[in-house]
Amino acid sequence: MYTMEQATALLEEFNQGEFHLRHAHIVSDVMGWFARQLGWGEQEEFWRIVGLLHDLDFEQFPDQHCLKEQEIMAQRGVDPAIIRAAVSHGYLLTVDVKPEHQMEKVLYAVDELTGLIGAAALMRPSKSVADLEVKSVKKKYKDKKFAAGCSREVIQRGTDMLGWPLEQLIEQTILAMRESAYVD
Repeated sequence: MYTMEQATALLEEFNQGEFHLRHAHIVSDVMGWFARQLGWGEQEEFWRIVGLLHDLDFEQFPDQHCLKEQEIMAQRGVDPAIIRAAVSHGYLLTVDVKPEHQMEKVLYAVDELTGLIGAAALMRPSKSVADLEVKSVKKKYKDKKFAAGCSREVIQRGTDMLGWPLEQLIEQTILAMRESAYVD
């Protein structure tokens, strides 16, 4: 079984920027939270590893995102299930690996959403997710100029894949981010 320690070492080998490392850890924490909440607690470490490695190649190979990470992880002997799950977050963007498992759908939806929520939190006087409300995020979500790099199309597609209302995904992601040591 591939471990969090191995995944962290691999992440740090290919990522040195604070932004990319922080994002990877936030998504990992959020994925762990969802694993517990959705009844996949026995697979929490797997979910966390996938979240940690999902953007493994983005800092060094942004033009080959999700393609290069497949190659890197395969060369390092990473479990093919981790590779597939991590790569699926690039569905219809850079790869045609469709999210199938609930975990892959969660990753697909929350990757972009964590960025939008983080940006919305920074606009608050507290600069924190601790007092962030769903309605504030929804308002920012509707403003296409706000955090323009966070794809609303991907968030909505992920929400649809999960079969959840957008408000539910936002609320649960806020709750998950509140428990992350990497979120202020």
